Amino acid sequence: MIVCHYNEHDAGVVQGERVYPIGAVLVGAGHLRQGYTMQEVIEALANQPEAMQCVRQAMKGRSLPLAEVKLLAPIENPPSVWAAAANYKDHQAEMLKASGGPDRAQLGADALMAEFFLKPTSSIIGPGDTIVLPRISKDVDFECELCAVIGTRARRVSEERALDYVFGYTLCWDISQRDPWGRNRQNTRNIRKGFDTFTALGPWIVTREEIADPQNLAIEVEHNGAKAMRAHTSNMICGLREHIRFLSGVLTLRPGDLITTGTPAGVRKLAPGDRLKGRIEKIGEMTLNVAAEE
Repeated sequence: MIVCHYNEHDAGVVQGERVYPIGAVLVGAGHLRQGYTMQEVIEALANQPEAMQCVRQAMKGRSLPLAEVKLLAPIENPPSVWAAAANYKDHQAEMLKASGGPDRAQLGADALMAEFFLKPTSSIIGPGDTIVLPRISKDVDFECELCAVIGTRARRVSEERALDYVFGYTLCWDISQRDPWGRNRQNTRNIRKGFDTFTALGPWIVTREEIADPQNLAIEVEHNGAKAMRAHTSNMICGLREHIRFLSGVLTLRPGDLITTGTPAGVRKLAPGDRLKGRIEKIGEMTLNVAAEE
């Protein structure tokens, strides 16, 4: 199932080239309140079988052309956005060369995952939106990542059961300022990656059952029409199962929490007027524009 957020903060399901509204049906059945958020939609669908049955019934009703709706970030109010750092060896190498800092090649899995950082939800934008390059920034680049959406509360979860707690998957752009404050420094990530518009999500959430293995997906990015990144999630140093095991061993993961799994190599500096297109196999693609801060 493909769950989307569109127009005036409505929830829908995408099937083919149509969008089926589901919010009103879930409100009417008592599964959601008026003025619901997508975090509440995710929690209801992940934990209430009756809510999922309502959605299936709604998909027999009226629909809208996908081309005529404005897709929004599939969740704008996640409780937390956990971002993995340096989780592909080729990206470790390109960042070591470009920005200095520690060589992580010899770190064990948990030592690397201890570098997870948080991104502010105020930085979230959606498909077709615009990344704004701050005036202070001399060097900003893009990172394109597989992102998991948690559906069920998780604490001290084994790797074998980790995916049971996932609601679905989306694409995350982790936009990153490298200069100032990034050269030979790592404890500035929350600021450098936290500017408004620096977390782009979309185009929707593909539910867990649609993707047999999150470590078997291709990632592709075009920067101004030229291929910039081609990678595969099998090349992660720590996979999503390890991420969930590690994070849930430290804290409680909640419905709607996001775990974005790190970027492969191929990041590039952005300039005003640039256009990005990213695609993750079995999830979909989204585009972004780039502008200078006024």
